[in-house]
This record gives sequence, structure tokens and C-alpha cells, in this order.
Amino acid sequence: MNSLQTMNNDLTGQLRQLGLARTARELDDLIARATKQQWSPMQLIEAIAKSESADRASRNLDRRLKQARLGRFKPIADFDWDWPQKIDRELVERALKLSLIEERRNLILMGANGLGKTCIAKNIAYTAITAGKSVIFRTASELISDLSGESSQQRQRRLRIYSRVDLLCIDEVGYLAYDAGAADLLYEVIARRYEEGALVLTTNRAFKEWNEVFPHATCIATMLDRLLHHADVIVVEGHSYRVRESELEATARRRKK
Repeated sequence: MNSLQTMNNDLTGQLRQLGLARTARELDDLIARATKQQWSPMQLIEAIAKSESADRASRNLDRRLKQARLGRFKPIADFDWDWPQKIDRELVERALKLSLIEERRNLILMGANGLGKTCIAKNIAYTAITAGKSVIFRTASELISDLSGESSQQRQRRLRIYSRVDLLCIDEVGYLAYDAGAADLLYEVIARRYEEGALVLTTNRAFKEWNEVFPHATCIATMLDRLLHHADVIVVEGHSYRVRESELEATARRRKK
């Protein structure tokens, strides 16, 4: 190894220690470009700053996406607004502008299965993530399971995480039935975020039916009171889009035979 390579290796290590990971990775290329284009010291520093800022933004986006756990979803640009028989598109588009986060409001998407509630919620979450907001997306069962098996100390730590993100999305409330303990956990999450952080929630059950989702729970009325106090409710009506797609696929397969 020659002296120039040794010097570059030492410099690469120092750059990594300083947190300049991208500059360390691209050091040889950076030096070559600076030499070829005869950059001034100021131009070199500007190039390093721009490169590191872009790298940090990319890593932060990846971290927020990983924390959110959105999974796969259809972009809102591909959403078929004509399929639901009833949907407040204006209210959805307002939510996509993230005013609910600044105003610390809630958004509830209510309707039967297969009408795009989860798709809309995930698009709001993704828009918030790309805007630099911290987001957690969980189904109701995932959230309750996450809080149920923990010690009291661990549960409090998890509750703090759920309460502090800029946007919390709880999907599929009402798809399964839960005991009173589960209702208490959900209530605590909602109560901690009340007037402190935005919440998007999807459900296939009318609020009057939540006593069937959480039988014997005594906190339902108080939970709904806090959930709905600063909230917009979008009722989505129509037939399942997934059923329609399945029927179209079946028809296409029959035609090929």
C-alpha cells in the first residue's frame, strides 16, 4: 500500500468518526472530480455539505419508513374515486395536506371492507413521512398485542412512543373482538394523544357498535368522547373494490380458456 492510499484510508476513518459517512465512501471520486474541475476550497466544502445533507435526509427517510411499517399500498394517484358510492374527497385531500398534524386533529375513516380506507390512511402516513414527520402505522390488533404482553415499565415506554409521534395511524378497529383490557389499552393511547397529536383511525363498525367490539368495557363512552372531540369523520359507502377486482380477474381467466 503506497503512502497516498494510507493517507486516504486514515482520512476515510476520520471522516466516518465525524459522521461524514457519504464523503468517506466517495472520497476518491470526490478528490478526482475536485481535481479535474479545479474546484476552489469553497466549492469543495459546498459539495461535501450538499452530499452529506442529501445522504442524511435519505437515511432519515429510511428510518421513518421503517418505524412506520406501512407495507405495500396503492398510491393515492391510482385511487378510483368513482368506485365508492359515498366518500368526502375534499376532506381526504385536505388530510393529505397534513393540516390535521399541525392542528392536532383526528381523522376517522368509517365504512365496510374493501373500500380503500387503509389505502387512504397509508397515503396520509406516507405523505407525512416524506414531509419529515414521525409516523407509526399499526393495526388495532398489532397495537394491542404490542402493549398487552409487556411489563408495566415496558408498557409505559411503549405508550410514550405511541403518544409522541407526529402521526399515529390505527387500522382495522372493529375487525376483531377484544376484551375490556384491550379497550383500556386503546383508551390510554387515545387519551395520551388527546389534543397533543394527530390520529388517523379506520373502522368498519359504527361507533354505536363499539360496545360489541369491546364487550364489557366501561371506557367506550369516554374513549369516543376524546376521539371525536377534535375529529373529522369520513363515511365511505359502496361495494368492496377487492371483490370487484377478484370478479374481473376470474372473468379474464375464463376468457383465456
